[in-house]
Amino acid sequence: MDVNDLLTDAYGRLPDLVESAVDGLSPEQLRQAPAAGANPVGWLVWHLTRIQDQGVADVLGEEQLWVGGDWAGRCGLTAHPGDTGFGHGPAQIAAVQPEDGRVLVDYHRAVVDRTLAYLRGLRPADFDRVVDENWDPPVTLGVRLVSVLHDDLQHVGQAAYVRGLIQRG
Repeated sequence: MDVNDLLTDAYGRLPDLVESAVDGLSPEQLRQAPAAGANPVGWLVWHLTRIQDQGVADVLGEEQLWVGGDWAGRCGLTAHPGDTGFGHGPAQIAAVQPEDGRVLVDYHRAVVDRTLAYLRGLRPADFDRVVDENWDPPVTLGVRLVSVLHDDLQHVGQAAYVRGLIQRG
């Protein structure tokens, strides 16, 4: 199995995990934190999708889907490209108000579809291309794609856990 196939498989698993985390939850449940200071399911899914959208758009040199689409308004937000949830405090977390779980699933699917299309066009040498020189060592495309995937998997697992807590009441 080559790197493209491996990453395509891993990223391709995310939409089902996202859908199972939000499926059947009401808008109120999507915004319900399981405890004070904890992140709700809707915010977690929004955040993991924003991280992937920003990260992939950056390496593509293209506009984020968040900015060019109607996703922001459907989540109660403005389409600011730098707003990914990183460093959000309680008020910013509460401001993420998806109209329903479908908007989160559809936005995520659009982002993953673009990611998968990008991955299919990569050659092995592409993964060694430096995409961010602000770190020591500089970040390669391969490292960036794994970092985004790692973040996504962590947050989708958290969303599934929070969903379970909400459903158990």
